[in-house]
Amino acid sequence: MSLKDKKIVVTGGSRGLGLGVVEALVAQGASVTVVARGAEALAAVGRRLGVATISADVTEEDAAYRILGEVRPDIVVLNAGATPRTGRLDQLKWEDFSTTWETDVKAGLYWLQAALNLPLKPGSRVLVGSSGAAVAGSQMSGGYAGAKRMLWFMAKYANGVAQEKGLGIRFQAIVPRQMILGTGVGDAGAGAYAASMGISPEQFVTRFGAPMSPRAFGDRVVSVLEDPNYAEGVVFGLNGDAGVTIMEGLAA
Repeated sequence: MSLKDKKIVVTGGSRGLGLGVVEALVAQGASVTVVARGAEALAAVGRRLGVATISADVTEEDAAYRILGEVRPDIVVLNAGATPRTGRLDQLKWEDFSTTWETDVKAGLYWLQAALNLPLKPGSRVLVGSSGAAVAGSQMSGGYAGAKRMLWFMAKYANGVAQEKGLGIRFQAIVPRQMILGTGVGDAGAGAYAASMGISPEQFVTRFGAPMSPRAFGDRVVSVLEDPNYAEGVVFGLNGDAGVTIMEGLAA
């Protein structure tokens, strides 16, 4: 489908992967609302890209209902998340280990519930940001891999609820299959693994194939939204070499 004039909310869209998504959506003529906490970064994005901005903590339940209720978007991209504290399993405190559960998963729950309970209008789509760590784990980032796998599951659960309620809303998980520099999570992860191997972060990320910038990631998200071949899939892998691949097709 064409994204021109579509109303799209992007959480965590003021930096990193989220900003790359916002840039790609704006290039397609979408009407984008960026949600993030940092007022300064939001103001900069608003000035540069001409997007609407809302300063909010996405882990607050009221924020999800208020923003989706006010904007009534056609598409929601749930990208916001915390940068995990890196370290070996024997070194991390619970507060560090559980950071992404208290942010990414908590926010995911509230925003998915808001989409289902308001509800969003029929034909709406919600993209849920997961990670390649959800496939094979990430031993240096505590509970991050499990949290991102949980978001993957939650997108599938939400599809089931939407079907039961006859809402006509589709929930799809987006899985970057490589670490991406220029993002908080990607820089932290690549830095930790590279240091343990005695190489540079740039050398480490080449192990995943062709590097993928935040904007290139955004272009792939646009493909998921525009290409009819991806309209009904549930989980998509995004990669610098392979582009977009369907990891899981139609929900059972």
